[in-house]
Amino acid sequence: MRMRPVAFLALVALSIPAAAAPAAGNPARSPVDGVLARMTLPEKVGQLFTTYVYGNDAATPSAADAALNQRLYGVSTPAEVVAKYHLGGVIYFAWTNSLQNPRQIATLSNGLQAAATGVPLAISTDQEHGVVTRMPAPATQLPGGMALGAGRDPAGAYRAGQVTGAELRAVGITQAWAPVADVNVNPANPVIGVRSFSSEPALAATMTASQILGLQRGANTSAAAKHFPGHGDTATDSHTGLPVITHTREEWQRIDAPPFRAAIAAGADAIMSAHIVVPALDPAEDPATLSQPIITGLLRGELGYRGVIVTDSLEMAGVRQKYGDERVPVLALKAGVDMLLMPPNMQVAYDAVLGAVASGELTEARIDESVRRILTLKQKRGLLTTVKPVDPAVAERSIGTPAHQRAATKVTDRTVTAIRNDARLLPWSGAGEKVLVTGWNSGTYNNVAALAGALGGTPLVANQPDAAKITEVVNAAQSRDLTVVLTNNATDTRQQALVKALVDTGRPVVVVAVRNPYDIAVLPGVTTYLATYSYTGVAMESLAKVLTGAVPPRGKLPVEIPGLYPYGHGLTWSVT
Repeated sequence: MRMRPVAFLALVALSIPAAAAPAAGNPARSPVDGVLARMTLPEKVGQLFTTYVYGNDAATPSAADAALNQRLYGVSTPAEVVAKYHLGGVIYFAWTNSLQNPRQIATLSNGLQAAATGVPLAISTDQEHGVVTRMPAPATQLPGGMALGAGRDPAGAYRAGQVTGAELRAVGITQAWAPVADVNVNPANPVIGVRSFSSEPALAATMTASQILGLQRGANTSAAAKHFPGHGDTATDSHTGLPVITHTREEWQRIDAPPFRAAIAAGADAIMSAHIVVPALDPAEDPATLSQPIITGLLRGELGYRGVIVTDSLEMAGVRQKYGDERVPVLALKAGVDMLLMPPNMQVAYDAVLGAVASGELTEARIDESVRRILTLKQKRGLLTTVKPVDPAVAERSIGTPAHQRAATKVTDRTVTAIRNDARLLPWSGAGEKVLVTGWNSGTYNNVAALAGALGGTPLVANQPDAAKITEVVNAAQSRDLTVVLTNNATDTRQQALVKALVDTGRPVVVVAVRNPYDIAVLPGVTTYLATYSYTGVAMESLAKVLTGAVPPRGKLPVEIPGLYPYGHGLTWSVT
């Protein structure tokens, strides 16, 4: 039975127990207060920080990673970094050599937890899926936000969150920096795009809540809705600049707020702030991360959020342009933030917070407020006093299981969106005929080869092709019965030139956008066009099934393609 989004959320909401009221006259101190009372001020301040460490092992990093740790932190090993700063959390990336394989990740997590001073770590990573995927193979590949939005299946979003959380927990990762709750109403958005579920606030809200419940209820893994108050209408990347959102307060309430309200209703453990300026919400035009009117006034006050508020990375340019690195962590705490993510200089940030308490700019009571929220989150996830080590051998068996792969296939098969089929090329029934797959290719997923393999065709990679490469591809297409060309943000004129040259051959051509669905707007003459919103292996497998009629296209555009196709557009056809 298919569940409507509202019905699904109502059903899962029944599984959320109401918070128990404290017994009248019971003076017993809570476990959180007991831990907090034993902590020194330096330990409390350390609990506010989550940062990265270099090395694939907590105690024996490579010489190169040890040198990086020495330069950044003054000690050599990941374990020493954790102990020196009494860190509250560690975030994993591939470029820190934290994420290599399940056994290594599990072993690293165990080593870091053993180094934690007094309170276990919240170990995290950005496992959004789609274009932001941190866990390496054999981890299950799942659709990202916009693909899930195209699938219109809240139960599928829940299942995706559940599978993600289970695999993270298996290797000792307790927190996912997901889902993206931004409403992507700007097709030119360079940083959110397909990470967002939709340009429609109601759909984004439903899917945000569903994925949070899948992570937390389904897998005991903390979720973090991001990026408050909403990063969906910008043409500036906050990694490199400071975006200004010109929404009025009424527009913010109507467009940006609903997914965050849904996240709060779903019990999100954390909400991540954005390094954006919203003059209608704070006339001082401070970045939201440093804005008391936005963090305390709006998120805590108007929306009533009581969980952990975490900054986006403090290394990003958007939060560093107005104030110095030593002021940013102090101002974030004064604004009402609890957790400080990835300061550019850990020692400077740590000393700045301690110094602000010593000077009276921050009180220890204010520090206690944030530490109490962080400890409460950890208590919910079984991380308050001790944590059981994960078993590396079990981790290997728990990642990418057949059941998880089947779930990924089921969810992904719903997401492929057929947008144009004017030439009636699809479904392609040319059994035994020759197919060329070309265009944009990810070095990580080798999507051109993956799709060619699924179609029994020939791959020919053409990333940002020059004239010689375009000629090579056109010559190859002349002897093929069908050419499938993949695009990725085709505002690049070289991709446009490749598509035009292939269309001009008069041979059958199918264009597939493997990231933003908006590419069709700059590809005149294309008569057969689909969107997958992702270039992972499982997305290519689902695409091949749609192209050949093994499954029907069921995705519906979760965004408008301005001037061409409305929100909700999507073709289908009968299957063989």
